[in-house]
Amino acid sequence: MSRKVRVEVDGRELALSNLDKVLYPRHGFAKGEVVDYYTRVAPVMLPHVRDRPATRKRYPDGVEGQSFFEKNAPSHTPGWVRTVNLPTPGSAKGRESADFVVIDDLATLVWLANLAALELHVPQWRVGPRGKVHEPDLMVFDLDPGAPATIVDACRVACALRDLLAEDGLTAHPKTSGKKGLHLYVPVRRTSRTEEYAKRAARRLEDADPRRVISRMERRLRRGRIFVDWSQNNPAKTTVAPYSLRASRGPAVSAPVTWDEVESCAKPEDLAFDAEAVLERIDRHGDLLAPLLEEGPPLP
Repeated sequence: MSRKVRVEVDGRELALSNLDKVLYPRHGFAKGEVVDYYTRVAPVMLPHVRDRPATRKRYPDGVEGQSFFEKNAPSHTPGWVRTVNLPTPGSAKGRESADFVVIDDLATLVWLANLAALELHVPQWRVGPRGKVHEPDLMVFDLDPGAPATIVDACRVACALRDLLAEDGLTAHPKTSGKKGLHLYVPVRRTSRTEEYAKRAARRLEDADPRRVISRMERRLRRGRIFVDWSQNNPAKTTVAPYSLRASRGPAVSAPVTWDEVESCAKPEDLAFDAEAVLERIDRHGDLLAPLLEEGPPLP
C-alpha cells in the first residue's frame, strides 16, 4: 500500500508517496532524497529550466528498472502546473502535439521528483506567457567520447572548441553530461541559425584535428574520438538540464564546472559529481552557469 505524505510547497498542496523507495539501489538513494535534492538545488536550477518545455525521463522502479520518456503531461497533472501545447512532428506515439510541462516553480519541480522523473531535458529555446515559441537563445555542443576515449579527451577538445568560438566573439560555459561526456553552452542573441552555425563550427574543429574529433553522425567513425554533436540545436531536440540528476549507478548530476577544472582534468573521476557534491559546490561557487541567463552576442 502506498504511503502518502501531504506537504505544502509555496502554497501548493502535494501528496508525496513512497519516499523510502530506493531509486538508486547501489547507493541506497531513495525517492525522498531525490525530492530533497531537487528542493535544495531549485534556487539555481529553476532559472535554467523556466519557460523551457520539459521532456522527463521517469524511473518509477529505480534506475535498474524500466524507464520511459514523457513529453505529454499525465492525466493527473494538477491544474496549477503550467503546460503548453506544442507540435510533436514524427512522434512515435502518433501525436500531432503534446501538452508539455513547463517547470516554472519549486512546486512543479517537487511534483515531478515525486513522479520519479529523475532526468529533466529542455530545449535551447523558450516559450512566452501565451505559448509563443521564441528563437533559441542558447547554443549547445555535446562532446561525446567514443571508447576508449574518455571525458579527459573531451576536455582537450572542449578547450579547442572554446578557443574557436572565442574567435567569433562567443563565450562557452562547460558542464558535465553527468555520464561520460561534456556539454558546452553558448548564450546568443535569439536566432534561428544556431544549428547551422554549430554544425559548421564542429566541422571546422574536425578539419583541424581529424584524429581526435568527429562531427559526422556515423557511429562507426567515433571509436577513440570525440563526437562533437551539434544536432542538439535542432529545435525538436533537448539536452539534459543543468543540475539534473542522471540515471546511472549513483545519483550523478549534470554539473557546471570551471574552465580550470576542464583544463586540469587528468582522470574521469575528476569531473564526476553526485547530488551531495553538487550542493556543496553551489555553496562554494554559486551558479557557474549564471552567464547563460544573460543575453548573449549575435552569431557572426
